[in-house]
Amino acid sequence: TQIRYDLPKDKLVNITIYDVMGRNIKSLVNMIQTAGYRSVRWDATNNLGEPVSAGMYIYMIQSGEFRQTKKMILLK
Repeated sequence: TQIRYDLPKDKLVNITIYDVMGRNIKSLVNMIQTAGYRSVRWDATNNLGEPVSAGMYIYMIQSGEFRQTKKMILLK
């Protein structure tokens, strides 16, 4: 699963995947990135590297004052 985002300035970026119960499943990005169009791939695993089940997940992108939350469906 690809998550794409545009970063207008060099900033600390945090992208985290949650399940529908709000539990942290995976931290994808937690680092300073340079401005530009970005893409990160989630391999459908949790923070321990274990595969997760199919279903609905929520991802949150945070950078400075910006915060965006979106839903996604994982199909297997």
